[in-house]
Amino acid sequence: MKTLNDIDFNGKKALIRVDFNVPLNENFEVTDNTRIKAAKPTIIKILEDGGSCILMSHLGRPKGRQDEFSLRHIVDSVEDVFGVEVIYVSDCIGTEAEEAAQSLEQGQILILENLRFHPEEKQGDESFAQKLALLGDVYVNDAFGTAHRAHASTATIARFFSGRKCFGYLLAKEIESIKTVMESGEKPVTAILGGAKVSSKITIINNILDKIDHLIIGGGMAYTFVKALGGKIGDSIVEDDKQELALEILKQAKEKQVQVHLPKDIVASDAFSNDANIQVCSVKNIPDNWMGLDAGPETIAYFNEIISLSKTILWNGPVGVFEMETFSKGTIALGEAIAKATKKGSFSLVGGGDSVAAVKQFGFEKKVSYVSTGGGAMLESLEGKTLPGIAAMLE
Repeated sequence: MKTLNDIDFNGKKALIRVDFNVPLNENFEVTDNTRIKAAKPTIIKILEDGGSCILMSHLGRPKGRQDEFSLRHIVDSVEDVFGVEVIYVSDCIGTEAEEAAQSLEQGQILILENLRFHPEEKQGDESFAQKLALLGDVYVNDAFGTAHRAHASTATIARFFSGRKCFGYLLAKEIESIKTVMESGEKPVTAILGGAKVSSKITIINNILDKIDHLIIGGGMAYTFVKALGGKIGDSIVEDDKQELALEILKQAKEKQVQVHLPKDIVASDAFSNDANIQVCSVKNIPDNWMGLDAGPETIAYFNEIISLSKTILWNGPVGVFEMETFSKGTIALGEAIAKATKKGSFSLVGGGDSVAAVKQFGFEKKVSYVSTGGGAMLESLEGKTLPGIAAMLE
């Protein structure tokens, strides 16, 4: 696996696929620059080597050229993060882009216009990829968030840089972190899966059962398992058509000697509202017209104990409706337990939209080993799929 450290960028123009798909407010200002900051080590390394950087990214899901999705809106934020003036060009291919790339000097950064203004980007079009390839001497892929897409700028383009392509620090770290959980992590390995639906996690569960020692199931998906085992779950969220599947998962886990941990008690509510009436009850005996919306104190203590003994931890999905303060305690306690284990030397990887949002919201970002930057790409990696953007770099 070739990384930045294997290439001398002195005097070279690095064409870098970054993931600057950042949220903007109604004034087109960046409201969360995490993804821009994540690319900083890669870009600074190339500039310090005496190279220059040509950045390409998508933003949103434009249909053709739509100004609200123009990357010119993020130029100020990119300058703030890197402390360097950023040159912007209003297309990503063609004469204007080529001239700007050609006249780029050592230590300078050029940002190209939104790749997805061209439909050929998502089509993985070879001729479009070739036009992009004309702009740089070396290709660097540092966009884990799009590594699961076979797009022109992530997969096709790599063909035009034989021997002149490498992973950026961010993408290399993502690959390494997933590898730690899936292959080389110290035992016991614990996976915590939460969120609403079992169905969205089936392929992950099937793929990780051979690699883990403990599986903690929390959040809405737990109620499908509890009901399948004969519990009364009141009005809690459930996938009735997945109960047999839940039993099959438990059977497989037993055969593979994986211990599955379900909630013991929960915080139930009589309405899906922060101000509703609440009570703590057994997960197996939730009253009619009440729904489980968070982990209870006994569950929190039980999950904490398992996490404290774990050496490698994967967290994907919250264990309650953490967006409402009343039902955020379970997810916060889980974050605290993982942070504590990490401090004692365990490796912890957090990935998948909602758990990443929770980690940021409650300030655990710096207290875990790694927070993945790519939701879909992370999930597909855990499902055991080969990501096109990574495969293309290894060819």
